[in-house]
Amino acid sequence: MHLMCSVGPDGKRAYTLKKVCEGKVTKSAHPARFSPDDKWSKHRNLLRKRYGRLPSATMNTETRP
Repeated sequence: MHLMCSVGPDGKRAYTLKKVCEGKVTKSAHPARFSPDDKWSKHRNLLRKRYGRLPSATMNTETRP
């Protein structure tokens, strides 16, 4: 059994142990596994940079050092 969650109509998370809650499929409440040997991080960062999805691209220019 794993802790699952779904978003309620009020926008708050509802936690349960069920795979389906009130007719909606729930998602895992646990974060994804992290691997220091990430083979694809270079490609993900390249795509984020190409399409302007880097966190630094969303910062205001006045807040940059």
